[in-house]
Amino acid sequence: MSELVTGEAVALELRPAKLPSRALAVVIDLVVAFTVYIVVTMGIVASTSSLDQAAAAAVAVATFLLVLVGVPIAVETLSHGRSLGKLACGLRVVRDDGGPIRFRHALVRGAVGVVEILMTFGVVACIASLVSQRGRRLGDVFAGTLVVRERVPAGPARFVPPPPPWLVGRFSGLDLSGVPDGLWLAVRSYLTRMGQLDPQVGHSMAERLAGDLAACTGAPAPGDVPPAAYLAAVVHERQSRDARRAFGGGAGGVAPVGGPGPVYPGAAPPVGPLVGPAVAAAAPPTPDAAAAGPREDEGPGTGFVPPA
Repeated sequence: MSELVTGEAVALELRPAKLPSRALAVVIDLVVAFTVYIVVTMGIVASTSSLDQAAAAAVAVATFLLVLVGVPIAVETLSHGRSLGKLACGLRVVRDDGGPIRFRHALVRGAVGVVEILMTFGVVACIASLVSQRGRRLGDVFAGTLVVRERVPAGPARFVPPPPPWLVGRFSGLDLSGVPDGLWLAVRSYLTRMGQLDPQVGHSMAERLAGDLAACTGAPAPGDVPPAAYLAAVVHERQSRDARRAFGGGAGGVAPVGGPGPVYPGAAPPVGPLVGPAVAAAAPPTPDAAAAGPREDEGPGTGFVPPA
């Protein structure tokens, strides 16, 4: 069993799909695709009967590529890795780090799938899945993806802890495109388990991961931020960008859930006033101030002066 972390920064115990369930999903997808292909071909043949042989062959090739290659790629992209067969079998295609796939992942999987599934009747895909430790075919290896089971027994999910509030948005200018998926997985796995580690071991691990992350982003980690808090803030920034890409540019950052976050060693908010002038002016007077009464320069509040 492999532990994966989704693009929403949630660690889930998901099992890589086995060959029988993947084969069943592929068979369902192929049955649907060939049914659509036959219907479309019959319609095209009836409407293009007057074309010469070369034009008819070109139309046939275009129909084949569109229905059996283009449509599956579009379906996987729009459904974030859930084709009809995978949906029926409870499977899903995810990135190596557990995040949702994009068009380039579906394109590579579909292009390689023409060779290892359609042209070789699935023999190459079956051999690759049997040899791979996680049951990946060649399309998954080249695309950096993995087919996992979604229908698993419910268990306790471990959430990546949110960063301190004063660090949210601080790393919005970082270039995260050069960070490999394996490093994201290592960082998220550490954050979900840092409370179970020995403090000394956890700190050294956080320093190493923070150094690797800073090297990939091209910007050094700030010295005033603890390594664990720096990792949590950068992961939060990445999941915020994923949310904006998935739901549109108007979506804001991902709001932390589940109450207050953990206490990071050495993490302290910057020194400064906690309330503004308006809040301070609206604050109720302290008991000592109320007992002292009005100051001399204020005068009586009601205009009543007791007799001497």
